[in-house]
Amino acid sequence: MATFSWLPLTQDSWTAFTTLFGPKGACGGCWCMLWRLPRQQYDAGKGDSNRNAMQELVESGTQPGIIGLLDGAPAAWCSVGPRPDFPGLERSRILKPVDDRPVWSITCLFIDKKYRRQGMSGQMIAAAADFARSHGARILEAYPVEPKQENMPAVFAWTGIAAAFLQAGFQEVARRSETRPVLRLEL
Repeated sequence: MATFSWLPLTQDSWTAFTTLFGPKGACGGCWCMLWRLPRQQYDAGKGDSNRNAMQELVESGTQPGIIGLLDGAPAAWCSVGPRPDFPGLERSRILKPVDDRPVWSITCLFIDKKYRRQGMSGQMIAAAADFARSHGARILEAYPVEPKQENMPAVFAWTGIAAAFLQAGFQEVARRSETRPVLRLEL
């Protein structure tokens, strides 16, 4: 059985991140910038511009998430940070704030194809909770999808699957969409 570990995305772990995301930035040139940039800037920057924006963020000292490793090889990514780091959430009528309590948010859960359906999501969610807690977070919020069918295409599951978060102890606190609950974990 492979050994799981994780580390924050920093300048030192940048190569692991780019190896995991590959030349296309995980999903169509996103580079996990969808929730961080104004929509027009994000759309115009798909590819190298979004990659450069993420690299600038990391070079500024921000740790925008964690990388999951299996036997030391990059296998998964979780974007996690204080909700204000994700201004795109404010544009969403479905993901608008539930209340005025300060929360950290999980906005992306990317698992390499080789490791999907092997429990990696649960390990990454637990690691994200540890990371958030170590930075003083008291509440961790997630916006996963609740699929209508069992086999959802991975391209639609990039925020994670609700069942994995519920198994990790998250509770539903709002639902403004049939398929996208807002879940929270008290840390």
